[in-house]
Amino acid sequence: MSKPRIATVWLDGCSGCHMSFIDMDERLIELSSQFDLVFSPLVDFKTFPEDVDIALVEGAISSEEDEHKIKVIRQRTKMLIAMGDCAVTSNVPGMRNPFGTKAILEHAYFATVERQPQIPTVSVPKLIEKVRPVHEVVHVDVYLPGCPPSADTFYTVLTDLLAGRTPDIASLTRFGA
Repeated sequence: MSKPRIATVWLDGCSGCHMSFIDMDERLIELSSQFDLVFSPLVDFKTFPEDVDIALVEGAISSEEDEHKIKVIRQRTKMLIAMGDCAVTSNVPGMRNPFGTKAILEHAYFATVERQPQIPTVSVPKLIEKVRPVHEVVHVDVYLPGCPPSADTFYTVLTDLLAGRTPDIASLTRFGA
């Protein structure tokens, strides 16, 4: 029997969820023998693969690039987990929503700059008008709140999923009973 294929993805967020994920330390090494990591910003894979069993997605949808990525990820993934508050609610990236994209770009690239004020046009993805949590763009199977979720939470959730159990997220988070 082949091992489950797991991917981790980083959209618009701070990488805190990925840092917490690797904070499992030795437990991550123990678990890694039970799955194949097929995509992650932690390794040098360039293209999101087909037939992913579990994708853990960090970050909100803030750009056209994020929208495209999450749709491809959803098409190629059996179980999608919104990992952390940015993916679940849009959290900090969503704080720009009341101001609008134009005002944010002008403030960042004109008002706070002394030399060469200009909005970049190369290597910066086109922002969408409203930052959205992942579930507003694609179906999410599991929500893992926290900023970031703890290493213990990641360990418990992965252990349950790899054993074929449905994780009881409510018992793992401050939002539980």
